[in-house]
Amino acid sequence: MMAMADVEGIPFSSEEEEQLWTDIDTCVSSPCDDHESIDDALRTWLELTARLRGRLSGSQEDSILCAQMLINSRLFQQNQEYVRTQLIHSLLQEDDVPSLHAITSLLLLDGHYDEAIFPRMIEESCFPRLVELIAARQDDEDPRLHRFLLQLMYEMSRVERLRPEELVLVDDDFIHSLFGIIEGVSNDVHDPYHYPTIRVLLVMNEQYMLASTEPVEGPDGTQAPLTNRIVKCLSLHGPSFRTFGENIILLLNRETETSLQLLILKLLYLLFTTKATYEYFYTNDLRVLLDVIIRNLMDLPDERISLRHTYLRVLYPLLAHTQLCHPPHYKQDEILKVLKILRGSLNAHFAPADDTTVRLVDRVAKVKWLEVGNMDGASEVARKFLGISLSPTQYASSISVGDVAGVMEKPGVQTPSRNGGGGARGQDVPSPTQDEVSKTVKAKKPLPVVPKHRHGVPFKDLANRPATNGEVKKVPPKAPPPRRRGKMKVAEPPPIETITETPPE
Repeated sequence: MMAMADVEGIPFSSEEEEQLWTDIDTCVSSPCDDHESIDDALRTWLELTARLRGRLSGSQEDSILCAQMLINSRLFQQNQEYVRTQLIHSLLQEDDVPSLHAITSLLLLDGHYDEAIFPRMIEESCFPRLVELIAARQDDEDPRLHRFLLQLMYEMSRVERLRPEELVLVDDDFIHSLFGIIEGVSNDVHDPYHYPTIRVLLVMNEQYMLASTEPVEGPDGTQAPLTNRIVKCLSLHGPSFRTFGENIILLLNRETETSLQLLILKLLYLLFTTKATYEYFYTNDLRVLLDVIIRNLMDLPDERISLRHTYLRVLYPLLAHTQLCHPPHYKQDEILKVLKILRGSLNAHFAPADDTTVRLVDRVAKVKWLEVGNMDGASEVARKFLGISLSPTQYASSISVGDVAGVMEKPGVQTPSRNGGGGARGQDVPSPTQDEVSKTVKAKKPLPVVPKHRHGVPFKDLANRPATNGEVKKVPPKAPPPRRRGKMKVAEPPPIETITETPPE
C-alpha cells in the first residue's frame, strides 16, 4: 500500500496511520479529573491531529473528523467551558500552522453546534488576531488554514457587531488582498477560495454600514465616520476587481439563505448610490441583476416584507444611476407591471401592500425613463397607471444607509417561495415570462431536470474539490433561473454528520 507522509514530510505506512486514529480515540476517551490532565489530553490531540493533516494534501476532512471526535467525547462534553477557553487562548498564541488548522476547525465545528462561541471569541479579542493571521498566511502554498481563518472571521462577524476599534485594524492592504484572491484564482465557481472570501467582504461591508451610523473619534478628538474600505477599494480600483462583481450577482441568483441575500443587497445599494461605482458592473451583468430582482420580487411571499423592501431600495438606484438609465431601456414594461402587482391591486395572490412598499414602489416609478409618455404631467400618468394616490408629502424622496443596514435576519433562515414547491438549492429553471409577470404566478409548472451548479465550497462541504479545467464563463447567463421553489428551513443541520457516516467523494 502507498506510504503516506506526516506533517514533517516523513513517510508513514497505513498501519501507522491506523495507529494514529486509535491514539486519537484513546486520547479523547481517557478520563480527566483535573485541569492538568485536560491540558495534557488537548496537547496530545493537537499533536496527533497535526500529524494527520499531512495525510491528504489539500483535504480538510481529517482535521474535521478529529474535531468531531473531540466534540463527541466525554472529555469535551464534561468540560466544555474549560476546553473552549484553552482553545481560544491557543488561537491567540499559537503560530504553528498544523496546530492552528486543528484549532480553527474545532472552533468552526463547535460554533455550528452552538453559535454562542462566536460572540465569546469577539469578547476575547479574536478578531484582531484573525486579521493578523489572515494577512500573514495569504501566501502559503497550502491554503487550507487560510480558508478556515476566513470562514471563522465570517462566522464571528455575522453574528455580532464589531467595535469601531476592531474595524480600524482592517486596512486597505487587507481588503485589497481579499479582492486579489478572488481575481487571482480561477473563475471556476467550484474553487474553494471563492465562497469564504466573498462572504468575508460582504459581512465586512455590513459592519462598515452599521458603524457609519455612529461617528468615530479620531486622533485629534474630532468625530468622523469610519471609512468603508470595501466601497473605497471598488471606487478606486473597481476595473481591476470585476470578478467579484460577477460573483455576487451569480450568488444572489442562486442563494436561498435570507441573511446572505441581505448582505449582497446592502453592498449593491452602496455601489449604486456612490457616484464612483455607478458603472462598476458591465451592462450585461446589470441586466442579469435586474432579471434576478424582478424574479425575486415576484417570488417573495407576503411575510418577507423587509426583504422585499430591501430589493426595492436597491432597484431605484440600479435603474436611476447605472447604465440601465440609457436607451435601449431594458424590460421597461415588465418593471412597470411588477410595480403595479406589488401594490397588491392586480391579483388576489398578493395581499394589499403596506405603506412602506407603496412609498418605495412610487419612488421606483419616478425613475425618468419609466415615466409613461413624454407630455407634461407624465409623472402623474405613471402614478395613476400604478394605482398610487399618495400626496407629494408622502413620497419616499430619500433612503438613509441606516434603513438598509438595519435590515437583519438570523443566519441559516431560508427564503421561502410564494408557491412553496419542491426543488433543490441552486437548481436552474426557466425565468418568468412577460405574460407570467403580468398575471403573477398562477399554476406551478413542472421543473425540468438540469445540471446543478455551485458557487463555492461552504464549510459543510469538506471534501477536496480541485478546480476543473473546463470552460470558464465570465458572464452569468442572460436570463437567470428562478430560485428553487421550497418551504422555508429554519437552519442548516450540523455539517459533519454526512462525513462521519459517508465521506464525500
